[in-house]
Amino acid sequence: MTIDRTIKLTSVELSQLWSAYLNDTVAICKIEYYLRTVEDGQIKELLSVALQQSEAHIKRLRTFFNGDHYPVPKGFSKEEDVHVNAPTLFSDVYILNWLNQFGKLGLNAYSVSVSVVAREDVQNYFSECLSQSNEMIKMSNELLLSKGLYMHPPHLPIPNGIDFVQSQQFLAGWFGDVRPLTSLEITNLYGNIQRNALGIVTMQGFAQTAQSKETGRLLKRGKQIAEKHVEVFSSIMRKDDLPAPMTWSSEVTSSTTNVFSDKLMLYKSSILTGISMGYYGISMAAVQRRDLGVQYARLMAEIAKFAEDGANLLIKNGWMEEPPRAADRDELANTYAVRDVY
Repeated sequence: MTIDRTIKLTSVELSQLWSAYLNDTVAICKIEYYLRTVEDGQIKELLSVALQQSEAHIKRLRTFFNGDHYPVPKGFSKEEDVHVNAPTLFSDVYILNWLNQFGKLGLNAYSVSVSVVAREDVQNYFSECLSQSNEMIKMSNELLLSKGLYMHPPHLPIPNGIDFVQSQQFLAGWFGDVRPLTSLEITNLYGNIQRNALGIVTMQGFAQTAQSKETGRLLKRGKQIAEKHVEVFSSIMRKDDLPAPMTWSSEVTSSTTNVFSDKLMLYKSSILTGISMGYYGISMAAVQRRDLGVQYARLMAEIAKFAEDGANLLIKNGWMEEPPRAADRDELANTYAVRDVY
């Protein structure tokens, strides 16, 4: 089928391309630095693959914006937002787990993009990105397994047969006989612990290398929130004698030398917080115990406030790049009115 490039990008397509551009520029900055500090050759190979893909993405994304005469976002750059020669901040173990999450977050983001875009060349692009993210997950999983670093979720006993819920007590969670967690509830709890555990290390590294005290305080608060959420989710699993994933607190060094710009770190923490809210929302929709739903709602409110404070700090410093938006009709009308006067 011949692609009709005269079809203009829709608002939905612009939103997905714009977000993808910013995220790939962040990824390039981070990978460039990790490539200079990683010691394990196999992890370095994976980083090289990720870098090549992100750089290729930027070239493709630019063609979409230029083709519609739309301004290319500023995003982040190696010149302004990362010191690639800074001392090691994160261990190889952290970097490998980061690559695994990098693939998973890409898979989620690109699956949304594929489902909402319509123009054939844009959908083809996001489909390719989706495939690359899937391959990154596969390769990083294999490497984690080979190094004995893959954290296996809990095993469940095999039931004697199929059971059906007999009473509304199945939905209870505060009083009386609280039923054990279901496999779906365990899946979400386990995943949220893993993401927050990685977030603790990320926020710690960011906080101790921030240039401004205000940024450092906010990022430290982000670390404390992640620690709290890990403990909340882990305690729920421990009540059912289920093992919770380990944390990686020791995978950040004591270096305080600035690596990433405050702008990049605040943006990344904001994105990660938004992603966490999405995962909590999915988890909340899937639970069938009232106490778990209440916990997710409470924790979502906490990270929403953190995200708002981070956004305010970005705005205060003039670092928040405005995404594509609809025309301001009132502003246009006022412009025409002033022009007509003269």
